[in-house]
Amino acid sequence: MFSMTKDKTIIIKNIYYMLGYAFAILRQTTYDEIEKEDFDNIHNLLAAILTKGIGQQLKQGLHREYLEMQENLTVLRGKIEVNGTIKNKLQKKRLLSCEFDELSENNLYNRILKTTSFLLLRHSGVDNEYKSDLKKKMLFFTNVDCPDPTSIMWSSIRFTRNNQTYRMLISICQLIIEGMLLTTERGEHRLATFIDEQRMSRLFERFILEYFIKEFPEVRTRASRIPWALDDNMGTMLPIMQSDITLSKGNKTLIIDAKFYSRTTQEQYDVHTVHSSNLYQIFAYVKNMGANLNYKTHNVSGLLLYARTDDAIQPDKTYQMSGNSISVKTLDLNCDFKEIAAQLDSIGNYFIEEQGAAV
Repeated sequence: MFSMTKDKTIIIKNIYYMLGYAFAILRQTTYDEIEKEDFDNIHNLLAAILTKGIGQQLKQGLHREYLEMQENLTVLRGKIEVNGTIKNKLQKKRLLSCEFDELSENNLYNRILKTTSFLLLRHSGVDNEYKSDLKKKMLFFTNVDCPDPTSIMWSSIRFTRNNQTYRMLISICQLIIEGMLLTTERGEHRLATFIDEQRMSRLFERFILEYFIKEFPEVRTRASRIPWALDDNMGTMLPIMQSDITLSKGNKTLIIDAKFYSRTTQEQYDVHTVHSSNLYQIFAYVKNMGANLNYKTHNVSGLLLYARTDDAIQPDKTYQMSGNSISVKTLDLNCDFKEIAAQLDSIGNYFIEEQGAAV
């Protein structure tokens, strides 16, 4: 994990800024109060974002969907469910078993908001002011079920024009549940003290991508798929090459692979080296991209960008490999965000000025 030697509130604040770039809605004035606060733990930050977001959603109205219902009624509603009606008849009940659609807020999106809120309400690290606010918001979720958080199928969630406002809220919920949820021996769920490395890695990647998109509009920034440079076009069973960030301007391209590890180097027999798999990966990206763009007229370079850790040895090298520049650097997240922005700006500005030379 990145350095924890400075004030923890700096780290929490920077996670907020990273979320702000990952989810542009957090940069709206609605969330200005959160930006001004100093949080001493990640749970308070996420609780504050979730509470504010749910409040905004309540003002617009909770998303509702038509759900298929089945009830025994004295008058017909919808259509008759034959088996249930026969059963009622045999039991001498003067009731019709009816199937009908009802517009309800008891859908997956609101269930996720409720179950995540309840996890935060039960967590000792969340301050009472956020719990009190969450409790008030949950009064509007009385008719919403609270599912087991481990049963949520995140991959099945789809957003449409009618529920786009839930995208950021559901992502925050997923970050809380998937990244911080632990199970005790008794089967109870609790939250970890920090987001796990895998989820922080995804946030780190998305933050850098969105930062360059917003702050360097003159550069084409994207997460691009890189085709294999094949001699016979027979690519069956080859893995997909997907870059984290690709910067393009003119005839130069920089491929950035963002890495969030607990260790920025690998060590064997007291010798520190760059993670071999990372180096092989960025080299493959650069060479295949170069071959597809025509390496004679187009310059492609690569950058492995690690989140800086407390390790005594931090990589800061540029290598010339078969006609391409491959750099390995770290980004210090344990400082004021202006300094983080300055580090990223130096990479972007150098790319623009040198047009893809070694960074």
